[in-house]
Amino acid sequence: MLDDDAVARALDRVMPRRLHELSATTGLPVVFGGTTRTVGDGQQLSINQLIGTFGDSLRLLSVLSGRGLGGAAMARRIPCRVSDYASTSGITHDYDHVVVEHERLASILAYPIVVRGSVRGVMYGAMREHGPIGDVAVRNAGVIAANIVRDATALLDRHPPPAAADTESRAGALRELAALIETTDDPELRDRLSRIRDGLAGARPTAGRTSGEAPALSPREIEALQHVAVGATNAEIAAQLGITVGTVKAYLHSAMRKLDTRNRARAVIAARAAGLI
Repeated sequence: MLDDDAVARALDRVMPRRLHELSATTGLPVVFGGTTRTVGDGQQLSINQLIGTFGDSLRLLSVLSGRGLGGAAMARRIPCRVSDYASTSGITHDYDHVVVEHERLASILAYPIVVRGSVRGVMYGAMREHGPIGDVAVRNAGVIAANIVRDATALLDRHPPPAAADTESRAGALRELAALIETTDDPELRDRLSRIRDGLAGARPTAGRTSGEAPALSPREIEALQHVAVGATNAEIAAQLGITVGTVKAYLHSAMRKLDTRNRARAVIAARAAGLI
């Protein structure tokens, strides 16, 4: 299990730049976010990143799972949006004194940051005018969220907990092999290298995998599925990752094979169930 503090430190390092990208790509002038901690049987979000706010009233605001819009996103593990926060009946209004009275926010999007199967943060985009936040903005936010997860995971992999330090050399070799897999556009060679990597990592073929054992997907396969999960097309994924559409298809085909699924949607469901995205 990942340590809350380690994940929070990684997210705090990567979120500021990505939140600026969130504002630029969605057109939402107010963006903010933070990381979660386990509290009892639930989670608590602490907001500590602010861009475009009137002041610091949102800073260090604690949001409980299930409470408010961000808490709804945490509990449901999906992005949640409203076009009139103050009058929306589908959420609780524990934080209206800050959100409505101090910041005068009206349309808000809350997007959960899921790291290795658990919600570890939430990013928000908002505007003070009433009006819908469109699907394109939500999709762009999903790409930003996927990039945050990728960046934070890379930090965690480079700086593992002390108990895992003795495996760093092997992990580094596996990462180099994964990087090599990602650079080839030859599907046959990619499959051969993937089998070698899986063998070194101790992964079993899909057909022999026991219940509850997560398949070994490459970082690029996971990243492609994260984009699929927020509705991106192959062309949009290719543009975001800087690769060809054919390479995107190869990644998704390989991921579907490893997850023993027949289409993209089922692959996303299986990857989420395995805690991979």
